[in-house]
Amino acid sequence: MTQPHLPADAPALPPPPAAPAVQGQGHGRPKQPPLTRVWRGRSDDPRWARPAFLGLLLVVALAYLWNLSASGYANSFYSAAVQAGSQSWKAMFFGSLDSANAITVDKPPASLWPMALSVRIFGLSSWAILVPQVLMGVATAGVLYAAVRRRFSAAAGLLTVAAFALTPVAALMFRFNNPDALLALLMTVTVYCVLRGMENGRTKWLVWAGVAVGLAFLAKTLQAFLILPPLAVLYAVFAPGRPLKRIGQLLLSGLAMVVAGGWWVAVVELWPASSRPYIGGSQNNSFLELTFGYNGLGRINGEETGSVGGGGMGGGSQWGETGIDRMFNSEIGSQISWLLPAALLLLVAGVVVTWKARRTDTARAAFLAWGGSLVMTMVVFSFMAGIFHQYYTVALAPYAAALVGMGASVLWEERARFTASAALGVTVAVTAVWSYVLLNRTPDYVPWLRWVILVGGVAAGLGIAVAGRLNRQLALGAAGVGLVAALAGPTAYTISTLDTGHSGSIVTAGPAGASTMGGRGGGPGGGEGGMRGGGMQPPGQGGQGRQAGGMGQPPTGGMPGQGQNQGTGNGKQQGGTGTLPGGTGTMPGGAGMGERGFAGGMGGGGMGGLLNGAQVNAKAKALVEKNADDYTWAAAAIGSQNAASYQLSTGKPVMAIGGFNGSDPSPTLAQFKSYVEDGKIHYFIGGGMGGMGGGSGSASKIQSWVEKNYTKVTVGSATFYDLTQPKS
Repeated sequence: MTQPHLPADAPALPPPPAAPAVQGQGHGRPKQPPLTRVWRGRSDDPRWARPAFLGLLLVVALAYLWNLSASGYANSFYSAAVQAGSQSWKAMFFGSLDSANAITVDKPPASLWPMALSVRIFGLSSWAILVPQVLMGVATAGVLYAAVRRRFSAAAGLLTVAAFALTPVAALMFRFNNPDALLALLMTVTVYCVLRGMENGRTKWLVWAGVAVGLAFLAKTLQAFLILPPLAVLYAVFAPGRPLKRIGQLLLSGLAMVVAGGWWVAVVELWPASSRPYIGGSQNNSFLELTFGYNGLGRINGEETGSVGGGGMGGGSQWGETGIDRMFNSEIGSQISWLLPAALLLLVAGVVVTWKARRTDTARAAFLAWGGSLVMTMVVFSFMAGIFHQYYTVALAPYAAALVGMGASVLWEERARFTASAALGVTVAVTAVWSYVLLNRTPDYVPWLRWVILVGGVAAGLGIAVAGRLNRQLALGAAGVGLVAALAGPTAYTISTLDTGHSGSIVTAGPAGASTMGGRGGGPGGGEGGMRGGGMQPPGQGGQGRQAGGMGQPPTGGMPGQGQNQGTGNGKQQGGTGTLPGGTGTMPGGAGMGERGFAGGMGGGGMGGLLNGAQVNAKAKALVEKNADDYTWAAAAIGSQNAASYQLSTGKPVMAIGGFNGSDPSPTLAQFKSYVEDGKIHYFIGGGMGGMGGGSGSASKIQSWVEKNYTKVTVGSATFYDLTQPKS
């Protein structure tokens, strides 16, 4: 690794670390005992560096574990699949929603595997489901530190970890059971491996990068490929070695990616469809169709078959406004954008400082790798017209944090030059101003904080710009104030996130009102703050948060109402009226839009809609459990969230007719009739959506057939049909 070429009168960047010692050779760092290495770190590290890093990781772990069970089962859709995987290895492999393998989730299953193994070992609970996600967050922080520390100072690595962990959407999603946590970890590992490969041109690191991308594909399909173009160009242009060798290494990396991600796809596509679950989210029972359609181009152009959304013509869509400022607007900004202006400014500064370095300079490569990944992902997120949720932006958090840590470190080392100190001061001031703007969107939340940040941040920025090259003590003081000002805003929102339970399909970080989702027609959710609090809880466990806007959760499976409804345990859920996209009017209880379609508060059967599952009362639970072991499925319900609620409550397989929003053609009416005739399904849970998201209409046909031929039984506010007792 080489130093950037800087003017003769400029202080140099900190020297790169020495190459790792090679066994049997006399150069490199002396080999340390493993335990000493863990605690002490590299021999050239300051004595405080490794203890500080380990202490910071411990703080992150404890913070993310705080109040973890308040989210209950979090997203019941994935929790039901985790439960199924803990009961059946086949269900775990395919990512089935139930252990009888009727239909899968609408994503590949890699993100479910760690949680399913945890539940298999420790039993079904909120902690068993969510602790693996916390560990992924801690691992991401560790990989970030390792990547930044290899070329920059220990302080740069620590700042990177702090910036990452204090990003509100990171504090949300590394405590939630969606696939985004594993995706973010693997994307961070990918960048780390590419940068390791650029140090010495060793092929193995490119191969490992390909493996990481392939595994990320098995977490969230094509989103894993967003960072490939900038990373491939970076390696092809700036890596050591001859051009043909670099191209060959990239091809090997691509092969590793195909093998790591393609083996599961090949098994699923070659497996006889009659003996595996239906591929949820597809219309033709094909994972390839799901990958390139609903989970692929459909996300870009908004044409997802079987769902409602998209149509981003004219700068907007039913999933919010699109455009270059999307990551900063009132829908998304509070989740991720606190340090985005700083990251972009520091990316430019880092490239400028290293511009004249030799081609293979690793400092410049680091800026281009993290910066290219950030910009590429931001651009796609900003203009995609299909389904888009605020929490997707957790993918940006590692990239932005690395740029902040590296860029601040470089400009601090270069502060004797006025351009560097001025750039650092401007970055601090801009960050403070932007924090003020974001905090001003929730004026009732810690109202004094935004003024303290604004005044302190601007003053610190001026102090760094002026004193940075004159007086070290004054510069250190200004830098300390600037650091506090820059991180105070996201820290406040992160604390609010950690202190609140989150459940359902659409969740947001920060206090109520921090994120509004409303495109031209009101947008999905129709409310503020997303889904918080109560949700579905494991037995004996109450939620401690609140649910603001979005959808008023009906109590105990009842009809949704306006105003406040009592949630589970000691959680409060705030209902209200949400506006449906496209100006189609309002629905009581804050009806909104779910992951794949409309989510209304459905009555009769106690439907929780698409956003969240129903609350299952004791009598309904007892009914579904009755003689359940005599049937393949204890019950069947339209929509995955409703089926998940009963499955999680009873521990028995419940068929999700039509998949997530009832629009998948599985099962067909003929197949359902066959299951009933063979005595495989005991109850049909009424009051479903009937496939509101479009698609085949199988769910509506099944519901009509059941209502016509079987007698309705009401248990509390829930409606059941005993499929073993036809009408006489």
